[in-house]
Amino acid sequence: METPVIQEIEVKSVLSKSNLPVCEYSVNPYVGCTHGCRYCYASFMKRFTGHTEPWGAFLDIKVWPEIRNPEKYAGKELFIGSVTDPYLPQEETCGRTRALLEQLQGSGAKLSIATKSDLILRDLDLIKTFPDARVSWSVNTLDENFKNEMDNAVSIERRLAAMEAFHRAGVRTTCFISPIFPGITDVEAIIRRAGNICNLIWLENLNLRGSYKSGIMEYVREKYPKLFPLYQEIYNRGNRRYWEMLDTGIQAFASELGLDYVTNDDSMKRPFDSPPLIVNYFYHEKIKKRAKRKE
Repeated sequence: METPVIQEIEVKSVLSKSNLPVCEYSVNPYVGCTHGCRYCYASFMKRFTGHTEPWGAFLDIKVWPEIRNPEKYAGKELFIGSVTDPYLPQEETCGRTRALLEQLQGSGAKLSIATKSDLILRDLDLIKTFPDARVSWSVNTLDENFKNEMDNAVSIERRLAAMEAFHRAGVRTTCFISPIFPGITDVEAIIRRAGNICNLIWLENLNLRGSYKSGIMEYVREKYPKLFPLYQEIYNRGNRRYWEMLDTGIQAFASELGLDYVTNDDSMKRPFDSPPLIVNYFYHEKIKKRAKRKE
C-alpha cells in the first residue's frame, strides 16, 4: 500500500448541519480515509476535495477554532464519522477526534460514533461522560482473510473486543453488518457472535455504484465464480429477489433467537440490558411496496 498524502486544512467549523434522519449535525474531523475499503460508498466525496489521488490515498486533517458555547448542542444528535472514520490510525498522533470530544465534554450533546477501529478504547472514559452515547463498529464478516482483501482497518476480532469493552462499560453499542456481500457475508454467524455485546444490529446491503463497482464484480468473478451469476442478477439486472429472501430468512432467524426484527427504526428507548434489536436497512421500501402489489 502506498503512503497516503496527508496534510492539515483549516476549517471554520467541524460541525455541519445535517439532513440525515439519524442526527442533527454531521461531524468529520478528517477528510478522506486510509482504510482503503474496496467497497467504500463515500468515495464519491473525493470530487469535493480537490484531490487527484485515489480515494484511500489521501487524508486531510481538519483544524478548527475551539468550539464556543458548546452547551448550545445540548440534546442535539451529533454523528461523528458520517463519512470518514474518526479513529483512523493517524488519530493516534493527530488526536483531532480526541480534541473534539474534549471541547464538547459537558455540553449535553448526544453522540453517535461510527468506526472500524479499536483505537476508540483510548477515549472510552471520555465518551462515557456524554448522555446516551453510542458507538457502532462495521463487521461484515468473521473471515479475517476476506476482511483483509476488503480493507486495511484492524481485525474483526479487535473490533469485537472493543465493542465488548464499551458494552460492559455501559455505553450503547451497535454491530453494523455492512455491507452484506450476497452469498459471502454470514449474517447469522455475526449475529450469534455479537448478540451478547451490542444493543443494536444494523443490516445494510452491498450497494454497488460508481467507480468501485467494476472492481468488486471482477473480485467476485475471480474469487467466487459460483456467485458471479447472482451478482450479475442483482447488480446488472436489478433483481431484488435475493434481498427479499434474506429479509424473510433473517426475520425467521431472529424469531428463533427471541430477538425483535424491525425495518428502519433504531429507537434507543429500550432498556440497556434488553436483547439487541435487529434493524433492516436494505432495500426495505422497495421490498415492502413490491410485496403489497403482489397481495
